[in-house]
Amino acid sequence: MTDTTRRAALVTGSASGIGAAAALALAKAGYDVAINYNRSAGRAEETAKACEAAGAKTIVVKCDVADDDEVKAMIEACRAAFGRLDVLINNAGTTIETPPKKMDEVDLDAWDRVFAVNVRGLFQVTRAAVPLLRESDDACIINTTSIAGLRPGPQPLPYAASKAAVANMTLTLAGALGPEIRVNGVAPGWMEGEWMQRTLEDNYDGLMARRAKYTPLKRVATAEDVAETMLSLIDGNKFVTGQIVVIDGGFTSTT
Repeated sequence: MTDTTRRAALVTGSASGIGAAAALALAKAGYDVAINYNRSAGRAEETAKACEAAGAKTIVVKCDVADDDEVKAMIEACRAAFGRLDVLINNAGTTIETPPKKMDEVDLDAWDRVFAVNVRGLFQVTRAAVPLLRESDDACIINTTSIAGLRPGPQPLPYAASKAAVANMTLTLAGALGPEIRVNGVAPGWMEGEWMQRTLEDNYDGLMARRAKYTPLKRVATAEDVAETMLSLIDGNKFVTGQIVVIDGGFTSTT
């Protein structure tokens, strides 16, 4: 029988990285959690097991957020499993590897895929989840954007542009969905882990050390740093909506 007294959350793109850290943080805070993945089934199951060890009930849902029918089915799976939804973390994202100076090499189908996942996917998941979120007495949406969407940098053009769109949509949704649903975003700076390793390749160690040197807190962000900020926006800061919290140790505000 479904226990509808426990609060429930859906974290898209939670097989690894920020999403996995957020799901685990929510589980430790007393939430049941829906783990979403598109390709990494094994890692999604690992995330679910970690959440269950922390006391959460979990479901693991395969869903490409760019597919509206799959999105609707995912939200119905949350309703069936938990009977409610209090938190949505829109974290699913993708990118390409082509640097911005090589714009002639950008594959336009790949560009469209980035926007389909990062922007349209976020909209589709939010739209599908809103009716269930409105049944909560304290609903909250957190969108994962990036420092790449707030200022120029070396990130691939479609990724940076898509994250700028996420930042804008966060502010617009906060106005559209209040007062029932708070909507905020987090914008991580340089982060340790697989995503940046793929981006920087052989330059990873040197460039990460250089970034840490010029950051006031003398290190780069971790997935756990981002998850901690997300949780503070969910369980605290009840009068905060329409904000983008930068998580970069002070780098962008002091350089």
